[in-house]
Amino acid sequence: MAPSSAGRTLTAAAAVLTLSAAAGCGGFGGGGSDPGDGGATAWALTGGSEEAFRTSFASWNEANPDREISVEWFANDAYKEKIRTAVGSGNAPTLVFNWSGGTLADYAQSGQVQDLSGQVDGVTDKLLPSVAANAEVGGEVYAVPNNQAQPVVLYYTEEVLADAGVEPPETFADMLEAVDALKDEDVVPIALAGQSVWPELMWIQYLTDRVGGPEAFQRILDGEEGAWSDPAVIEAATAISDLVEAGAFGDGFASVDADSGADTALLHTGKAGMLLQGSWVYPNMVSDAPEFVEDGLGYTTFPEVEDGSGDPSNIVGNPANFWSVSSDASEEDRQTAVDYINDQVYSEENVQSLLDLGAVPPVTGLEEEIAEQDDPAHLEFTYGMVRDAGHFQLSWDQALPPDQAQELLSNLDLLFLGELTPEEFGAAMDSTL
Repeated sequence: MAPSSAGRTLTAAAAVLTLSAAAGCGGFGGGGSDPGDGGATAWALTGGSEEAFRTSFASWNEANPDREISVEWFANDAYKEKIRTAVGSGNAPTLVFNWSGGTLADYAQSGQVQDLSGQVDGVTDKLLPSVAANAEVGGEVYAVPNNQAQPVVLYYTEEVLADAGVEPPETFADMLEAVDALKDEDVVPIALAGQSVWPELMWIQYLTDRVGGPEAFQRILDGEEGAWSDPAVIEAATAISDLVEAGAFGDGFASVDADSGADTALLHTGKAGMLLQGSWVYPNMVSDAPEFVEDGLGYTTFPEVEDGSGDPSNIVGNPANFWSVSSDASEEDRQTAVDYINDQVYSEENVQSLLDLGAVPPVTGLEEEIAEQDDPAHLEFTYGMVRDAGHFQLSWDQALPPDQAQELLSNLDLLFLGELTPEEFGAAMDSTL
């Protein structure tokens, strides 16, 4: 999944920003980003919500000229390694942009970021519960969401499904029946960017959760022996094997690339019936195929699994990106960072900036504001998914420690290629615990 991708766009405008800014990084504000230079600092990503972040920092700096925050901007891939190195060496910016999950837990447990419990209640009290939980480690708050929620959605082509005589699947059995019907129409039933591998995570996550609920993955996070061979995981892996054997993803899914938009292109050109992807792909489709989006694109939640114990309202994806506060910053700069979070994150101005970008802030009570946006249907749908979710599970390759996450991607790819059985997949992953 594109889990580490705040740089994945949520609007067509943001997509333009990504192209113009992704060539590297650039400074913004009143000085360098070295914590030793004095003054609070922040590192953030180009693209995505960049415009809203820039507006937020500009507002803070204008109102607080004696406590300006200097910001440095990075393309997504360049940032990930740089921030890990900076935090580990004690040279992190005051405000640390991150994805929560395993990385946040490491930062918190090693004392590299501050416990913010009781200091940012003005922000956390606004949050949708399914998102707020991802900012905690051991029951304490070590981060604050700072941009949009990005759930994974089942998109479909209305005309292709209608021609095949099928409805959007409500159960996994419905999905298997739809696969057969769509194959009869000589279209790829479900587009999948297998070359990129991370889109395959969405399938194992949703299926595991629908079968066994979030408890199944929690056992993995807790490092329980044999947790990857839990019946819920094996049943989910078996469902994936069943889909592959049924031809659900076509013959060439292993050569389809997500970063180039090849999976979404299969959908909007009528060559595929369905696509499981993050809501970050929607604006790209608006840009690439506006007529299709206006009159032809459908979207729904992931199907239930018959006899599964998971809540069908549960969702997976990116609850948001997050700010943490570096423990290596001076007391004065840490206070500046906390004050900035309370003053700017999900303020009325910041919420409107995100909505104007087509992004869905994970805060309560936004129904009226969303309804006033141009073409609010997709915003309303994704906001409703997040608002009503019983649980919002972070992308597994962010939730897990980095080494285990890489092994997961490798073994999951082999499962989809038919080179590992479900049981072999579970055993291979058990060895990483």
